[in-house]
Amino acid sequence: MEAIASAKYLRGSAQKARLVVDMIRGKDVNQALAILRYSSKRASNLIEKCMRSAIANANEAAEKANVAIDPDDLWVKTAFVDRGPTKGRRRVRPAPQGRAYREQRHFCHVTILLSNDARPEPKAARHGDGKAVAAKAGEAGRKQGPQTRRSGRRTARQARSAEGRAAR
Repeated sequence: MEAIASAKYLRGSAQKARLVVDMIRGKDVNQALAILRYSSKRASNLIEKCMRSAIANANEAAEKANVAIDPDDLWVKTAFVDRGPTKGRRRVRPAPQGRAYREQRHFCHVTILLSNDARPEPKAARHGDGKAVAAKAGEAGRKQGPQTRRSGRRTARQARSAEGRAAR
């Protein structure tokens, strides 16, 4: 069962809200609420409110479907922040020599999707298939020679320094 909640026209920029949302994506609901509660970011209070709304939506949808759902089994499947309008929030700030700077204050839209479905298995090798990681691990043990040009040849300077090291 999935439940979605969105909070629109939140004060603050989308970039700053994304910093908070990135901390809770993929976490259990209780762990995400704890992160939001003790985060020092201003956007965390508004995102926590949206998270609690998503939990309530999950309970309501479960009651309508006659299904028992435990809020502790929910986890944050998807969370993202979109940029909102700035049209109505333009301000003027005094500037030197009688000028004025225009300032745009930002809105953002937060959307959180909770699910109690089984989580996907984490990938064993992050850099592709296991063979590629094993091959790279084998190369790491080998001693690397001096840096070469893209063509594979050493520059004259590299050759002179290699000769000097060999003579010592």
